[in-house]
Amino acid sequence: MTVQRDPLVHVVLGRAINVHRTLGPGLFESVYRDCLAFELADISTTRVLREVPLPVIYRGTRIERGFRLDFVIDDRLIVEIKSVEYLLPVHSAQVITYLKLSGLRRGLLINFNEARLMDGVKSFLNGEPADQELHRGGHGEDC
Repeated sequence: MTVQRDPLVHVVLGRAINVHRTLGPGLFESVYRDCLAFELADISTTRVLREVPLPVIYRGTRIERGFRLDFVIDDRLIVEIKSVEYLLPVHSAQVITYLKLSGLRRGLLINFNEARLMDGVKSFLNGEPADQELHRGGHGEDC
């Protein structure tokens, strides 16, 4: 499957790389989330929402369970931040479920606890992995 390269994904990844290059791995998830928010705040053409509540609609009833999306960018990209030893299938499942519940099509899962940030990045499109787009162009091998 050919995935179209999304400029917004590359902007977000570039900003995440800036954070990672500055701080390195090994900090709490909340630190990376706050620093990425700082990095994204100066992109005037981008609407960045943090800690977006996500309800569950179950059999026609809205259930507030405290799910929070780390970021929703331009009402079309979910960004979920982690700082874990390694990404597990449950982390991908979380993003896929968030995409389903929100009705959004594109998601990024970024694990800042990697020596090279791009080794901890997963991309999703329509609830399916779309990682091949991440390896085309622009971020350099030392990221």
